[in-house]
Amino acid sequence: MAYSGKHIFFDLDRTLWDFDKNSERALRILFEECGLGQHITTFETFHKVYHNKNKALWHAYSNGKISKESLRYERFRATLKKFQLTDESLIKRFGDGYVDLSPKQTALVPFAAEVISDLKEMGFRLHIITNGFLEVQHIKLKHAAIHHHFDVILCSEEVGVNKPNPQIFKHALRLANTTAQASLMIGDDYRADVAGALKAGMQAIWYQEKKNEKSKYDYKINCLSEIPQLAAKLMR
Repeated sequence: MAYSGKHIFFDLDRTLWDFDKNSERALRILFEECGLGQHITTFETFHKVYHNKNKALWHAYSNGKISKESLRYERFRATLKKFQLTDESLIKRFGDGYVDLSPKQTALVPFAAEVISDLKEMGFRLHIITNGFLEVQHIKLKHAAIHHHFDVILCSEEVGVNKPNPQIFKHALRLANTTAQASLMIGDDYRADVAGALKAGMQAIWYQEKKNEKSKYDYKINCLSEIPQLAAKLMR
């Protein structure tokens, strides 16, 4: 069966682009370049604190409680403060350096490239809906050599609301010139990607890298390689 009239929308970070691996690579470079080994025993110690601070601040950003600019620097300000480092020039160097280095890293989630290719061969039209920063998401896609596969690449900043707000999904559908009934969303965040898409009338696949038997959602996968078969079933 050909799926030329069917559309698949992907989340980007942690669904196709390996955010955690690429982030760690960029942070390691900055840790070394800034000489933090003189003040912090190991990179792992630094990274654990950063992970927790960044997660909390991203949650605040997603809920509209802080701005993108605040997030960029505050995650490093809060992390470095834990190690009694308060030099604003160091904080700025980390904030700017991370935004420059991170999107140029190229690790993809396992099977991402193969699945994109398979879905294109099946006739699906592919798109991206992401809450990530507009200035870096296109860079990620281009450096990972997958940019050309997607017709619509929509960042939440362009709409003024973040997933799971149904408006971002509806806007993406309009840009793709399709309907919710002919569309499928795939993402790793149940609240943002799955619940948001369902509320907009789309079908959705939840990608969970780690198995969680407590989650009852019917269409969940633990490996991207499962997508073509499940997408064919859902989009018949």
